[in-house]
Amino acid sequence: SLDQLLHPILDPVAEKRILARGLPVSPGAASGKVVFTADEAVRLGRQGEPVLLVRIETSPEDIHGIHAARGILTMRGGMTSHAAVVARGMGRPCVSAAALQVDCVAQVVRIGDLEVRAGETLTIDGAAGEVILGEVPTVPARLSGDFATIMAWADDLRRMRVRANAETPSDARSAREFGADGLGLVRTEHMFFEGDRIVAMREMILALDE
Repeated sequence: SLDQLLHPILDPVAEKRILARGLPVSPGAASGKVVFTADEAVRLGRQGEPVLLVRIETSPEDIHGIHAARGILTMRGGMTSHAAVVARGMGRPCVSAAALQVDCVAQVVRIGDLEVRAGETLTIDGAAGEVILGEVPTVPARLSGDFATIMAWADDLRRMRVRANAETPSDARSAREFGADGLGLVRTEHMFFEGDRIVAMREMILALDE
């Protein structure tokens, strides 16, 4: 799909050991240290560590961890599950309903006879639904081939300008890199999802005085 052109992909020449497959619910590829709680994803993320949030399934209480993680891997779920919808909305790669067992108490992922513990690295390919051992290099998505040619023709002939829907500086930057003429819609609520802002917003909403 066209959405896959907007996210990093695995380096086509890199070696990879596929451990399991699941549903490709949100495109893109990411590697990270396995964590089993949203709070741990935030903690390590603040230290600059790339993390992969692994859950049996996600819930709204995991939103801060999803935001902090490079990618999401769940044992349960489908194309319209919580993890799938939120990950697609945030631009995070996600694989759901993977053929593995997640034990959040023991903090281990069991794939056949193999055990992957918290802190060890996995890679997911959200476009192919693959779960891969270790870190696999990624490359930026880029317009190329026949699609790039067609888009160049369209730019020469079009009379309509295209503006993007973006709420964060990184989204705006990506939109410009992919040829958007500017921003057409900005939803301000997304500007308050950052970890250093969301607590203040919640305190304001629940405040009993001005």
